Amino acid sequence: MSGLVRKVVTVVDEVLLELGRPVATPVRRVAAAAVIRNPWAGRGFVADLQPAVEEVAPELGQLLTGKLIETLGGVDRIEAFGKAAVVGLDGEIEHGGALIHTPYFGNVLREMTEGTSIIVFNDDRLPAGEPLTVPLWHKTAAATRTHYQTVQIRIPDAPRADEIVVIAGASSGPRPNARIGDRRTDPVVRLADLENAAR
Repeated sequence: MSGLVRKVVTVVDEVLLELGRPVATPVRRVAAAAVIRNPWAGRGFVADLQPAVEEVAPELGQLLTGKLIETLGGVDRIEAFGKAAVVGLDGEIEHGGALIHTPYFGNVLREMTEGTSIIVFNDDRLPAGEPLTVPLWHKTAAATRTHYQTVQIRIPDAPRADEIVVIAGASSGPRPNARIGDRRTDPVVRLADLENAAR
């Protein structure tokens, strides 16, 4: 991966008040991003992306997950995770997907954070400076609604047209003052019952 990474950016969002009320659990949300040269840039349509994926993705996974762990203060402080990629305008969305949607990145992020859930994601092709919202959910219980949240990242000079921004995100806890219940305690709701109740 030598020579591919131009810069690394870490964004921390710490929520202390919600509508003026202290949050029950102060939450830190982090996005760690690597701005890299697109390994397929200038090569036209590349049928087999796998060789570059195997070379680049594991190192990116280790680099970015390490930043999450360092910023949040340890693996035990990570409760939710997510991933994302932003491809510059001269690349394909598939280039970003190749780097984050294979085990070479995802399994590294999962293992290093001691997670078991499938990792929620976002990817897009955008000009430099556009924000991207990185979704997060619980690292071991993806259906836990309290941890459905996002962290946003914007890098003013990235991605350049021939670059990709690869992002790992994490949170130290649930949404501020989460209180909408959970799938384990939800009533059974069917469309027919809702239509009958409206009559």
